Amino acid sequence: MDFTFLGTGAGMPAKERNVTSLAMGFPEYDGDLWLFDCGEGTQRQILYTSVRMTKLTAIFVTHLHGDHLFGLPGILGSRSFQGAETLLTLIGPVGLREYVETSLKLSGTHLHYPIEIREIGQNGPVYENDHFQVETAELDHGIQSFGYRITEKDIPGELLVDKLRMNGVEPGPIYGEFKSKEWVTLPDGRQLKTSDFLSQKRKGRRTAIIGDTRPCASALRLADQADLLVHESTFRNNALKLAHDYHHSTSVQAAEIAKKANVKKLILTHLSSRYQKADQLALLAEAKQIFPQSNLASDFSVFHLVRQSKD
Repeated sequence: MDFTFLGTGAGMPAKERNVTSLAMGFPEYDGDLWLFDCGEGTQRQILYTSVRMTKLTAIFVTHLHGDHLFGLPGILGSRSFQGAETLLTLIGPVGLREYVETSLKLSGTHLHYPIEIREIGQNGPVYENDHFQVETAELDHGIQSFGYRITEKDIPGELLVDKLRMNGVEPGPIYGEFKSKEWVTLPDGRQLKTSDFLSQKRKGRRTAIIGDTRPCASALRLADQADLLVHESTFRNNALKLAHDYHHSTSVQAAEIAKKANVKKLILTHLSSRYQKADQLALLAEAKQIFPQSNLASDFSVFHLVRQSKD
């Protein structure tokens, strides 16, 4: 599971940080790709990465502020120009449908692939495929804003081939039954319980993406026990009042969420353009004092979240 930060700034583009977008890739699952938010210039940022828009299957929008949304029409059009024909699912707050449909209509953009737009009506599950479930909860921002929790389904155990052979079961189509059934009947009439011939399941990975928000109970709940938390960190802690007034979080507040939620790793993103390199490092240092496993994303940073071991 790969996380490519296409934009890590807040409000408006800066020289070093474009506005927000995060690509989440799944090389373990045929290279499937999701986007979380799509600020202005996202498709240009993609040109400097290995991200492929034709592999894009879902876009999750946290809220409808421009620095999280204005790049979406360009992404939709370019994906069509590149020959994509598969379904693309768009998920976000109420108003996303009107924005997308109006943008495409007024610009005369014709997509050669189907899109499905799901507007979030309440907290809870919003997306599921063969490998993942995604749930959402409303955060505390100036407009309706949602965070996302992505849970990988438990990974089935591997077939214990040597044990099967010891029981007289030779390789063949019957091996497939041991992965899909609870019991298998052999040609000689014996019945074998399949769980006895599979290694232990591995727990799926858990990730939380927390967009623009003040610290709130929803952020804590989405982040609970996550292997990775990506959290906005617009301000340093000496701008606490400013963060509150603009419905944002400081680096210390993000770290406190990570600590309380007992996550394994925190990545800070969505930094105010007021901060140059020294202030950015200070922002990270403040977070590390609270949560040592804190990291600071930069544009084009790539983080990997490996599967848990087979213990």
